[in-house]
Amino acid sequence: MISPLLPTYARPDVEFEKGEGVWLITRQGERYIDLGAGIAVNALGHAHPHLVEALTEQGSKLWHTSNLYRIPGGERLAQRLVDATFADKVFFTNSGAEALECAIKMARKYHAVSGHPERFRIITFEGAFHGRTLATIAAGGQAKYLEGFGPKVEGFDQVPFGDFDALEAAITDATAALLIEPIQGEGGVRSVPPADLRRLRQICDDKGLLLILDEVQTGVGRTGKLFAHEWAGVTPDIMAVAKGIGGGFPMGACLATAEAAKGMTVGTHGTTFGGNPLAMAVGNAVLDVILEDGFLEQVRQKSLLFKQRLAELKDRYPDVITEIRGEGLLLGLKLATPNGEFVDAARAQKALVVAAGANVVRLIPPLTITEAEMAEGLARIDAAAKAVSEAHKKANAGQPELAP
Repeated sequence: MISPLLPTYARPDVEFEKGEGVWLITRQGERYIDLGAGIAVNALGHAHPHLVEALTEQGSKLWHTSNLYRIPGGERLAQRLVDATFADKVFFTNSGAEALECAIKMARKYHAVSGHPERFRIITFEGAFHGRTLATIAAGGQAKYLEGFGPKVEGFDQVPFGDFDALEAAITDATAALLIEPIQGEGGVRSVPPADLRRLRQICDDKGLLLILDEVQTGVGRTGKLFAHEWAGVTPDIMAVAKGIGGGFPMGACLATAEAAKGMTVGTHGTTFGGNPLAMAVGNAVLDVILEDGFLEQVRQKSLLFKQRLAELKDRYPDVITEIRGEGLLLGLKLATPNGEFVDAARAQKALVVAAGANVVRLIPPLTITEAEMAEGLARIDAAAKAVSEAHKKANAGQPELAP
């Protein structure tokens, strides 16, 4: 059968009928442990009762009115985000890419209304992933996403990750902002050291630039803080958020200080579906859980245990796992073998993990995973690593040794 879907995904032959917490269940009743959480989206797992209740209640009342009218749930969620973060203003979107588009426009508009329309360029960092729109693939700068889509959108300059000399050289009178992920997810779970993030903040302050953080994957409790930049003790001027903030419902947000957002006046930006009553009900329900006393502390404790057990796996299979990366429950295994092999081997053990750049697989389970579920997931990852190790040993058996 030829699928009518556009063939932009190489999907394996597996499909799920329902989910329960950290588990996904096929029509045949097979249970897979979901250590990918829909690529860090299902922050509270599948079919979380509080989220289901909020969505069901709102769905029976009102789905959509457009942003021509006030949406009380959105005003409440925006105020809660402002109260919990650096931000003064919030704009709701449907996705992370849209949140980044808003952030990019906001940074350019800030300089334009400040009397410097020539300052529109944004410096980004190699290995970044900021979305799939024409502007966000230009911001990410990765050739594999840019190829075949015509001239790259103007206004983005990439510098090597962690290279401050290159960064300083790239800043010109046309530079408006720096844009960075506190941890590169698609780029291979590469963390920005806290000292480096503080240095970026200082550079922006010294040179009149805005600091934009892409916390689409790292935000909403994923690293054990509400947002990852809190670990460094810095605050951005603008921040893009998505994935976990909707707990599985399509939703994003662009947060900003009042100063950074001063150019975004009536008519400068908009969205048809962003901030709709359904998304706002779920977003408020997500915050109800994430902001509960002790929730983020539990994430930090689970992360410590997870890292310890993964370090044991690394020691046991050094021919497969070479490094443990990441923070909180955004963890990466740097592999000595192709990451596609490991993803397949894990799926054969009914464990779902997510590939990333630089030959890494991500472990990004729901933040609600229990210690017992974590142990089960780790046992399946152990079995996958063993299978990959044995397969490579068998393939290499009998081959002549290379001369030194």
